[in-house]
Amino acid sequence: MSTGTDSRLEVIHTAENDPDFNLPYAPAIKVNHGKLLFTAAMAAPTYHHHPHRPEEFDHLPEDPGEQARMTMEQLKAILAAAGGTLQDVVFVTRFIKDIAENQDAINRVFAEYFGDHRPSSCTVEVVRLATDPRLKFEMSVVAALPD
Repeated sequence: MSTGTDSRLEVIHTAENDPDFNLPYAPAIKVNHGKLLFTAAMAAPTYHHHPHRPEEFDHLPEDPGEQARMTMEQLKAILAAAGGTLQDVVFVTRFIKDIAENQDAINRVFAEYFGDHRPSSCTVEVVRLATDPRLKFEMSVVAALPD
């Protein structure tokens, strides 16, 4: 993860582990200061009725990468509304339906959006996402926003 001159965030490595490994995530991130933002789990669309209305998901693309792209755009909007950017994300929990089939496409989208910034993360394979059976991807994040 590239933190540049941002002293708010510090990537943590243990003494016996080489930080030059090409990990797609940071093993740990220490937040030195800032305001924490926690998102609810979000998918495309983030805003929808409860109880769920299936027709609100009729526009979903089948492609897991496109579902991830729609979700990342919504995350960017939420972060901007809170005064942050994707570079402020310190932890991502990803819920993926059928990892073997869908994870590579989702990973490509994550690389496109996060670039060299590598939040800590956890990926969980699920049988079904609660919102709609057509969803293949959902995530929640923790961000450390500037003071």
